[in-house]
Amino acid sequence: MIKFSRIFILLAVLNLSAFAQTSVIPNSWHMMDKEADGYSGVSVAKAYQFIKTNNLKSKTVIVAVIDSGIDTLHEDLKSVLWNNPKEIPGNGKDDDNNGYVDDVHGWNFLGSKDGRNVKVDSDERARVYYGFKSKWDNKAVDKATLSKADLYEYEMFLRAKAEMQGNDNGEDEFNDVDIPALKLLYASLMSSDSILKKAMDRDTFTGHELTAYITKSFAERRAKNEFLGLMKDNNMLDQSNKEFVEGLAEYIEYLEGELRKAAAKIKAPETYRKNIVGDNENDINDRNYGNNDIMADFSMHGTHCAGIIGAVRNNGKGMDGIADNVQIMSLKVVPDGDEHDKDIALAIRYAVDHGARVISMSFGKSYSPQKQWVDEAFAYAESKNVLLVHASGNDAKNVDTTYYFPNPVYINGGRNGSTITVGASAEPTSGSFTAAFSNYGKNEVDVFAPGAKIYSTLPGGNNYGNLSGTSMACPLVAGIAALTMEYFPSLSAKQIKYVIEKSVRQPKEKVTKPGTDELVYMSDISKTGGIVNAYEAVKLAATLVGENKNETLPKSKMKRNNKG
Repeated sequence: MIKFSRIFILLAVLNLSAFAQTSVIPNSWHMMDKEADGYSGVSVAKAYQFIKTNNLKSKTVIVAVIDSGIDTLHEDLKSVLWNNPKEIPGNGKDDDNNGYVDDVHGWNFLGSKDGRNVKVDSDERARVYYGFKSKWDNKAVDKATLSKADLYEYEMFLRAKAEMQGNDNGEDEFNDVDIPALKLLYASLMSSDSILKKAMDRDTFTGHELTAYITKSFAERRAKNEFLGLMKDNNMLDQSNKEFVEGLAEYIEYLEGELRKAAAKIKAPETYRKNIVGDNENDINDRNYGNNDIMADFSMHGTHCAGIIGAVRNNGKGMDGIADNVQIMSLKVVPDGDEHDKDIALAIRYAVDHGARVISMSFGKSYSPQKQWVDEAFAYAESKNVLLVHASGNDAKNVDTTYYFPNPVYINGGRNGSTITVGASAEPTSGSFTAAFSNYGKNEVDVFAPGAKIYSTLPGGNNYGNLSGTSMACPLVAGIAALTMEYFPSLSAKQIKYVIEKSVRQPKEKVTKPGTDELVYMSDISKTGGIVNAYEAVKLAATLVGENKNETLPKSKMKRNNKG
């Protein structure tokens, strides 16, 4: 079995867990202002002061969170959930005739009509390789004779084949991991956690607080020693018991996913989704599937993202979201594994058809076999004046030269003009403007936003904690977009995109290129060369309102992307 300390080293490098952090910074630092608070957040309080000074009134904005689902009972979210006005809750009927029964707060595209839900799924690379093997493997192909769609499919298959036969993702390094032993350790920690919470009469405690606690029984002493031994070995006494235990659970899930990828090199992966959902995945018109269980049992990621956008402000609970007058629509498409293009495309269309003005998408993958469907959904959103915000990914790669989907570049040429792709900036004490894990790209990453140690809602009704990733940076930008739309509702999606991109704060000094020690200007790794700021965004938006009658944008000095 690998040593437990190695787990945390990997967690810190990959930034996969809520507790792979060692620096003490305030909760919700990402909302703060450098001049007023000493932390380089996005100046939310300053934005609201501008709004108040100018006597601006808000109009409700619907934000769709396409993710892993949302805890609909959370104290900081339940009052801001979108409610389908044409659907009667719980009557088992499709009241609005949209094909989805009892879709009160959104829809779960990973569910079955009998109430089951997809939690685990395979990776798209394996699905591409085995799905197109009979069509393209070892065939004499003249690329010049292929259509754009067939050429895309053929080259995608060849890439999948090469990766399946190699070890480019390093899954084999996990073959020596004793996952059953890790699960036993997790169960033991859960038991110790329960003992300590009862003994200390509190649900949450840090390693430092546990150190100071004087035990009163052998069971308490054993539980304390188990927690502190692991926390001290990995320099994580600053972390809470909740973050610590949940982080281990996430890491076990991550390992299981990596081992599934390794197993797929030998045989085709299980058809997890098909076995539960039961639709014809190859038919985009077969849309009568899923269920209304947007919580299911895998909603931590989506719950956290939703809170960043719109957790109830100024209610004295947990934390505040960025936008103060939003309704959060939940669309569940993200399993523990790669998403399916059909689900992504239909979720986007659902969001657009039900009034969303902003769509937040904190997911991504390296293959997109039905990209045409997603492209068409992107184009549909743009045609309906909807802003798409997408996370750039956490592989410390240049997405100008590597594959990452979904993206705004259409398979048949051209690109979507209402998409913002977001990289992650670092926590204030890291010594860098950029998060080490973030993807980047001078052409394909539009902006950076805080994405490390972001405090937000977690499942459980009244739980909160830190998570890190471009997954957190994405809803932060979506929240700023929603805030701007609230108070300047006449601005189009493209104007909001312009406002967010044009109002970034650009570091004067060089920054660290993610995944390296190289120092570069932020303009070398993103289109705008800056980090988003809510105050600067609403201030700039105010100058555009008078010009909006002609739906024109001020001339931008940004360089045109060479892909479209």
